[in-house]
Amino acid sequence: MNKKTAIVIGSGMAGLAAAIRLQNQNFNVLVLESNTTPGGKVTEFKKNGYRFDCGPSLFTMPQFIEELFKSSRKDISKYLNYVKKEKVCNYFYEDTTRFTAFADKNKFAQEASSVFDVKASQILKYFEKSKQKYDLTSSIFLSSSLHKFSTYFSKDTLKAIAKIGVLDIDSTLHKVNTSAYKDPRLVQFFDRFATYNGSSPYKTPGIMSMIPHLEQHYGTFFPQGGMYSITKSLYQLALDLGAKFRFNTTVDQIVVENKKAKGVLIKDEYLQADIVVSNMDIVPTYQKMLPDQKHPNKILKQSRSSSALIFYWGIKRVFSELELHNVFFAKEYKDEFDAIFNKKEVSKDPTVYINISSKNEPNDAPDGCENWFVMINVPCNENQDWDTIIETSRQHILKKISRILKVDIRRLIETEEILDPKSIESKTQSYKGSLYGSSSNNKYAAFLRHANFSGKIKNLYFCGGSVHPGGGIPLCLLSGKIVSELVQKDFKK
Repeated sequence: MNKKTAIVIGSGMAGLAAAIRLQNQNFNVLVLESNTTPGGKVTEFKKNGYRFDCGPSLFTMPQFIEELFKSSRKDISKYLNYVKKEKVCNYFYEDTTRFTAFADKNKFAQEASSVFDVKASQILKYFEKSKQKYDLTSSIFLSSSLHKFSTYFSKDTLKAIAKIGVLDIDSTLHKVNTSAYKDPRLVQFFDRFATYNGSSPYKTPGIMSMIPHLEQHYGTFFPQGGMYSITKSLYQLALDLGAKFRFNTTVDQIVVENKKAKGVLIKDEYLQADIVVSNMDIVPTYQKMLPDQKHPNKILKQSRSSSALIFYWGIKRVFSELELHNVFFAKEYKDEFDAIFNKKEVSKDPTVYINISSKNEPNDAPDGCENWFVMINVPCNENQDWDTIIETSRQHILKKISRILKVDIRRLIETEEILDPKSIESKTQSYKGSLYGSSSNNKYAAFLRHANFSGKIKNLYFCGGSVHPGGGIPLCLLSGKIVSELVQKDFKK
């Protein structure tokens, strides 16, 4: 019996996960990637003795990666190794407050009670509510297709509906946090979790208060070799299972005949397939590869998530007060999100995130130096004057960090690269440079994301951060899993 063939367009986290799972389902998988290397946003570069991870820098919920190796009957330790972090992140406030977020929830609560106006019991109660929200909804919103009727008739769905009041769907994350805490610094801390899916805490629903549970319950990790080692491990696993890859290959069209995906066109080359999976952003998937098909315009025209402006700095010094993850908060948090989502501008006082992988991987920087991944949240590309924004933001960032650390950071920079929304879009095909597809700034956002399958074209599937269940490495891995489960059901019929 001949194996069926699958073409996966794009080798981001979701594309790699889908390729691995489909290969395990006895498909012959071919992955087509327009870049020279796999990974999508999870890539790396090296310059002047420094190594930088280009994209996502936070590694959580490694069980989703472990499952890929387990289901493939491969020993993950031969591909990827990682350690759990005792300290999640160091936080710096403009009023000189400094706070270390510990991974252990009890230690976190005790530290919070010593720094902020809060009792440890209040923190633990908040985490318990976060866990309850996650437990009630994860099987519905994260692990299943929201676009299949069967999802809504499951026991888990009925249980969630019965307790819908605890989910805070009709509130905002900021309102949930202000009702839980009176210390504005602690409210700001928990408001920050809205940025994990590119949204505003003043708009995204209160159910997003489940996100802290993911950090405190499952922990944060550092993969040996940096974040790009995750890409390399999944790519090698896919190869070992028999999947094929073609790089520097841009798909021009998904071929559709009689409302069924039949393969792809690469210039004049036609590649036949039984199924096609697009790991490309859903907007360019339709605009560039399905130009003659009916487009789901309501979905495609949704407002986009935030983007990022990133400076990769080689720093000629080691800072003992900094950790792997560090956040320098804006003084006026609401103004920052108002600028991003309402004015489509960049705040003059942005919250600054610094990731330093050389804290755990000394070879990522020369001796006595550190590799700084310096990021601020910015609006997606709406044809702003990015050259001016980059220059002014650079000055604001340098001034802020230098003031708080009491060191002239400008004089310590010996190498620099920059990534902005325009270059994010050109390098990763993310529409308007948004990091998470559409924003989650309303309570219906989860339902308005594009499905992992086409309702009009048979054998066409979608995975990645721009479709269900959303962006970020864990959700992208889950989208690849959902696609494989849909394919398995469709081909059993």
